[in-house]
Amino acid sequence: QVQLVESGGGLVQAGGSLRLSCAASGRTLSTYAMGWFRQAPGKEREFVVAISRSGGRTYYADSVKGRATISRDNAKNTVYLQMNSLKPEDTAVYYCAAESRNLGVLLHPDEYHYWGQGTQVTVSS
Repeated sequence: QVQLVESGGGLVQAGGSLRLSCAASGRTLSTYAMGWFRQAPGKEREFVVAISRSGGRTYYADSVKGRATISRDNAKNTVYLQMNSLKPEDTAVYYCAAESRNLGVLLHPDEYHYWGQGTQVTVSS
């Protein structure tokens, strides 16, 4: 099975940028559909973006569309989430997720079998 480790979170001012990484071990990430989710205190886990196994299809939540870009580097076995023009409402723990049984664009947390431990993103106003 695959193990996922997120990194790249931190404290950033509004308008700034961060690139989150999701590094995999144990399996090749190119065989998984991937997604990023986030969870703010007191709120449910929220979909951010997903990418199909092939990388040919992506889907972004309206809240990040135009400000976020997901990409995958199969050689590094890593998926990235570039976030620009960050807003205080982007503050949350960001999680990456992987799924091997369904290789399309998966929008719901229940569709993913593997999760990382999360990385905190805090955007100050």
